[in-house]
Amino acid sequence: MANDDLIEVEGTVSETYPGSQFLITLTTEGFKGHQVKARLSGKMRMHYIRIVPGDRVQLELSPYNLEEGRITFRHR
Repeated sequence: MANDDLIEVEGTVSETYPGSQFLITLTTEGFKGHQVKARLSGKMRMHYIRIVPGDRVQLELSPYNLEEGRITFRHR
């Protein structure tokens, strides 16, 4: 799957789960209020970027599975 196919959305971290997984409440128009389970991208793991509940994050969703995503950026 090419990067052109991915859907980029923003959300807020609601809960954390073991294994670097998170429950994200989406805030992007059209997806507002939906909850998605997401994991950290490889670069975020490599650079030890920590995510805690309440953080605003940017996600990539696959058009084939809108229930799971990958966290690519944490907003300040």
